[in-house]
Amino acid sequence: MSATPHRSGHHGHALHPKQEAGQAWRFAAAGLCASLVGLGLARFAYTPLIPALIAAEWFSPSDVIYLGAANLAGYLAGALAARPLAARTGSIRALRGTMLLATLSCLACAMPVAFAWFFAWRFLAGFSGGVIMVLAASAILPHTAPGKRGLVGGVIFAGVGLGIAASGTLVPLLLQQGPRESWLGLAALSGVLTLVAWPNWPKADPAVASHAGAGATRPRQSAAIPVLMLQYGLNAVALVPHMVFVVDFVARGLGQGIAAGSQYWVLYGLGAVAGPLLTGHLADRAGFGPALRVAFLVQAVAAALPAVTTAPAALIVSCIVIGGFTPGIVPLVLGRIHELIPHGAEAQRAAWGRATTMFALFQAGAAYGLAALFDRTGGDYRILFVIGGTAAALALAIDLALALTVRARSSGASS
Repeated sequence: MSATPHRSGHHGHALHPKQEAGQAWRFAAAGLCASLVGLGLARFAYTPLIPALIAAEWFSPSDVIYLGAANLAGYLAGALAARPLAARTGSIRALRGTMLLATLSCLACAMPVAFAWFFAWRFLAGFSGGVIMVLAASAILPHTAPGKRGLVGGVIFAGVGLGIAASGTLVPLLLQQGPRESWLGLAALSGVLTLVAWPNWPKADPAVASHAGAGATRPRQSAAIPVLMLQYGLNAVALVPHMVFVVDFVARGLGQGIAAGSQYWVLYGLGAVAGPLLTGHLADRAGFGPALRVAFLVQAVAAALPAVTTAPAALIVSCIVIGGFTPGIVPLVLGRIHELIPHGAEAQRAAWGRATTMFALFQAGAAYGLAALFDRTGGDYRILFVIGGTAAALALAIDLALALTVRARSSGASS
């Protein structure tokens, strides 16, 4: 195993501890900007825009839901393409390119030429988010001291929440000028963040090093990895109702208007800012396996809550909790993969890529399926939240069943 790159500079010179810490935070800032642009703005800023796009008669209610699903399909394509793209161009070039693509998608959406035009650009916005989700952390964490990787990872994924919170506060202000101006404002902010991140990425590319050592023996992987991927996919289904529908549910379903819907989206975003930091801390204290079990249980309750009651306090709790787990589930699954594959960075990266793909596949399928169900039921929001809660409960049930099976086997072997 080669020496860890975080202990040397870009030209092989040893770094002073303060320089090393400063470098780690520069890299983390680049990662935060990437997740903020590719996921927080290019993807999640669309949710508070849905009622305005309908009101401005850009698209019909069913059209805007399918456009949201196009973004999730693009995310799946990006997750699938990320590692091959990194192998061809390098992770850093791929990350810079997809941040530019996300910025262009916001700019293009300011011109509602046709449904197909908008669909294509929403797909490309999702594609950029999928690539960033797979590559950003794996490009940065190898250059980070082991004792700081949890915190740095939390900072990277907190960019998602910052983007959601920014879109919930910025979009309503921009909407006072109109939908076109909203998209132009998002494009301008994305462009600035892309420029801020550009010089702060690591110079050494882990994708190149990992492919150089591709001939090394791969460590044997735990049988729990496929189960973890299934659970991660079910978790994606649990998140979709809030992710796609909650602003529209408050604005039109409850008749409270766009401003009220945006306020709940800000709460969702604030939860998403804190989520990765809190779940990472929980995992450090209790272990990634137990932390995941708690995550599934809490999400099952929070996801289904709007189907039971629409009291403001319940909706606030539901939005904050599900918002927190939208990025907060990511470090838990990534950390669990590292626990189950303790040796072999390339095997860890490959497993993380497959897990992200599984998440994206279930998420896109749920988005299209729930959009169709919403259409067929004449706009029944509550059934969507029931399905979300059921998916998280199923992930928990699978986890408990696996734990019981492993315990039964170990007790049988000992006897």
